[in-house]
Amino acid sequence: MELALKLGKKIPRPSFCTSRSKCPSPERLARRQLVDRNNMHAVYEAKPRSYKCIKRVFDVVASTAALVALSPVLLVSAMAIVMEDGLPVIYAAPREGKDEKPFRMYKLRSMYNDAEAKLQELMDQNEQTGPAFKLLDDPRITRVGRFLRRMSIDELPQLVNIIQGDMSIVGPRAIQHTQEFTAYEKQRMVVKPGLTCYWQVSGRARIDWDEWVELDLDYIQDMSVLTDLKLIAKTFGAVVSGEGSY
Repeated sequence: MELALKLGKKIPRPSFCTSRSKCPSPERLARRQLVDRNNMHAVYEAKPRSYKCIKRVFDVVASTAALVALSPVLLVSAMAIVMEDGLPVIYAAPREGKDEKPFRMYKLRSMYNDAEAKLQELMDQNEQTGPAFKLLDDPRITRVGRFLRRMSIDELPQLVNIIQGDMSIVGPRAIQHTQEFTAYEKQRMVVKPGLTCYWQVSGRARIDWDEWVELDLDYIQDMSVLTDLKLIAKTFGAVVSGEGSY
């Protein structure tokens, strides 16, 4: 499904300079004027085919290698989850991928088994703006789960999603949304969701939803081999610092 906006008038971009989020730099704002931010599908389609092929090969090779290298971490984490709260170890979260295609995103289970049932009870405490849900002291998260999230270990099973082709190493985060996306926001899904992107290395949960969307569109605009490698390198620092992870 094409996500290019076929509307008669431009959609105003949101304003997101709030107490939670840093305003983008003048350079970043100027760069955003270089493309039609209401038609990011066309921006993505203009990317070189060679880059898209390299990206896919890198995804498969790097994810396979990472799965093998990190298998001891996954095994120990699985044992810790079972010891605290039993089975299952893996949570298959329903998500929307490229062009809004539904898929199951794999995660190490970091919440109690009744987490989904309790979500509605916590909606009025949501600390994130827009359709995303974030809560610093979410009571649904287990003790083991807090550590796994702090170190982003819970995300490692998504390497399987990447190998299967539903995700990429670098791309906008696939989220559980509590309300429908606007047409402007849906443009995040003109590319595959990823393990890391600008949002993950810029403060994560401390970033308001409107800026989060703009950062994802920034990535679609900036997509290149060099951009991907820089984001992967920055992700290691973000994981160690744990900034905004909860």
